[in-house]
Amino acid sequence: MILLIIVIIVIIAVIMWAVSTSNRFKVLLVKINEADSGIDVALNKRYDTLVKLMEVVKAYARHEVETLSEMVKLRSGMGIAEKEQAEIKMHEVTDRINVIAEGYPELRSSENFRQLQDAIMESEDHLQAARRVYNAGVSAFNQAIAVFPASIIAGRAGYTPKDFFETGSEKRSDVKINL
Repeated sequence: MILLIIVIIVIIAVIMWAVSTSNRFKVLLVKINEADSGIDVALNKRYDTLVKLMEVVKAYARHEVETLSEMVKLRSGMGIAEKEQAEIKMHEVTDRINVIAEGYPELRSSENFRQLQDAIMESEDHLQAARRVYNAGVSAFNQAIAVFPASIIAGRAGYTPKDFFETGSEKRSDVKINL
């Protein structure tokens, strides 16, 4: 009888641990999704600022701005790989805008242009912070599903490691903004 009670207590403890572990994985996934949304917000803010900056540049260089028409349009539901590509594309567009601005001193001295460049720098900071939060969440999740004995629950539930948000090596430096 005592053995039966001990077995029941052990089974209940194991079930409670499994449920608790599964719930912890779900909480970590929610945090990752929240951070992913933060990246979306930062990318959209950056995109909107670049569009406004392009409008200012168009007034000075209508014929040259056609090269900027490849701007990536952000849509919700992009995966991390697509977001990484969108970020790279926006860096390229920013670089092109700066090259155009170098040829037009009156554009660089425009208050509107300067404010938009400041807004781009602010959105870069926001995006960097969002990436850090996302990657911290991914790290916590990947660690949680990798350690024993939680890895048993993770494997049975089908949890797999998440990808980190990485910036291409060519874009690891700051955006060059020439005033």
